Amino acid sequence: SKKPLFQGDSEIDQLFRIFRMLRTPTEDIWPGVSSLPDYKPTFPNWNSFNLHNHVQNLDEVGMDLLQKMLTYDPVKRISAKDARRHRYFRDVKLPAGLTVHAAYIRYMSDSPDSTDSSPYSREIL
Repeated sequence: SKKPLFQGDSEIDQLFRIFRMLRTPTEDIWPGVSSLPDYKPTFPNWNSFNLHNHVQNLDEVGMDLLQKMLTYDPVKRISAKDARRHRYFRDVKLPAGLTVHAAYIRYMSDSPDSTDSSPYSREIL
């Protein structure tokens, strides 16, 4: 839909939009959350998980990845490395002649120790 998932107009509005969609975090969902500096036990308690209602065009595999990325508990959240290897990206079709996505090429060309001499890095940038 090309719309932000959680577009708040203030810090608290942003937080409450996340809570409404993903439910208000509890100690069961995220051990230690109540000891975070800005946690308030008076936060409204939204307890239904309704991400599916807001991301209807995403298939089952995409929804799996999104849920793993939006997991509150950092210990249980998917790492960037594992997200990159998720099955959602296995069938990505790259333009002819490319072996990696343009975003990765941009990242590599920005790295100070990059030795990537791919002709595509300059072409795409």
